[in-house]
Amino acid sequence: MLKWFLLILACQFAGEVVVQVVRISFPGPVLGMVLLLGLLVVWGDLPEDLEKAGDALLSNLSLLFVPAGVGIMGSVAILKANLLPLGAAIVCSSLLTIAVTAATMARLNRGRRKNCHASLQTANDAGAND
Repeated sequence: MLKWFLLILACQFAGEVVVQVVRISFPGPVLGMVLLLGLLVVWGDLPEDLEKAGDALLSNLSLLFVPAGVGIMGSVAILKANLLPLGAAIVCSSLLTIAVTAATMARLNRGRRKNCHASLQTANDAGAND
C-alpha cells in the first residue's frame, strides 16, 4: 500500500511542478489529481490497494485541516477587521451556489422527465399494438 501512497504524492508533486514551471494560477494538487485520473483511465481499472490507500487518506481527512485551522487562529485580528466583508462574501457565495445548483438540477430533471415520458409513451404504443 505504501507504493500507492507514493503514487498519490508523486502525482501531487508533478502537479505542483507543472504549475510552477508553466506559471499558471491553478492549484498544483488538483492538477496532480487530474494526472492521477488520467493514469486510472489509461489503466482502465482502480487497483484495490490504491483504493485502500485513498480510503485511508479520506478517513483521516479532518486531520489535514488542523494546520489551516491553526493558521486562521493566528490571523484572528485580520479576520475581526474584515468581518463584515468576509461575512457578506460567505453569505452571497453560499446563496449563489444554492441558486446555481437548484437551476442545474431543475434543468437536468426537466430533460430526464422528457426522456421518461417518451419511454413510457413508446412502451404504451408497443403494448397497444400487441
